[in-house]
Amino acid sequence: MTTTSQQTDRVELTVGQVAETFGVTVRTLHHYDAIGLVVPSARTHAGYRLYTETDLARLSTVVTYRRLDLPLDEVRDLLDGDGSAEEHLRRQRAVVVSRLGELEELVSAIDRALEREMNEQPATTEDLKELFGDGYSEEYQQEAEERWGDTDAWKQSKRRTDSYTKADWEAVKAEQEAVGAELVAAMRAGEPPTSERAMDAAEAHRVQIERWFYDIDHAFHRGLGDMYVADPRFTATYEEQAPGLAQYVRDAIHANADRHENG
Repeated sequence: MTTTSQQTDRVELTVGQVAETFGVTVRTLHHYDAIGLVVPSARTHAGYRLYTETDLARLSTVVTYRRLDLPLDEVRDLLDGDGSAEEHLRRQRAVVVSRLGELEELVSAIDRALEREMNEQPATTEDLKELFGDGYSEEYQQEAEERWGDTDAWKQSKRRTDSYTKADWEAVKAEQEAVGAELVAAMRAGEPPTSERAMDAAEAHRVQIERWFYDIDHAFHRGLGDMYVADPRFTATYEEQAPGLAQYVRDAIHANADRHENG
């Protein structure tokens, strides 16, 4: 293949071969040629364009910059500016690093938006199992609905909790654990159920239910306290936290109800 290039800068590829190698179209290569951005510097005797090693190096840089979405005018300025090959590569690297920083910020922004979107979705059964572990049972939920489904309290609780997100349930769990921990601490400190500390903890228990689930006055709260000792499953839940806690909570709830109803 005869060319007009010097022997030290021999022909590498035809237009079609370059297009396949660099992943650009023949039309794009013709455009780069027409605007003087990357001009094949060799020709065959038949006049076909041929890219030399120098041309390919320039094209490689153009492709890199274009992948970074730099306008062609900026690419030309970078390529035609003064400086050695090393300085040019350093400029190229600086552009890439800058874009990496922008992309990292974009990924973080997308992650934050995704987290917000996910947190705004109602919690799934799997979310509740993950949060509450053995404390969540689909069978118990079904039984509870059959038992209390016709009550106003159940209907109100259902309306509220159907829209709760995983973040909401995390807040519910945190409050429940804090109230439970205070009741345990009062009992272990030797405070009687009629003490201010125990009654305040019982009141916090009632308020937590009212905040998240349904309206509950002190008479209703008494009924819950009685159920904690009458239903073995509720009793077991409290006894796992501390032996004797179910009866202690029941008595503190009654004492707190007396305090408010008689005060």
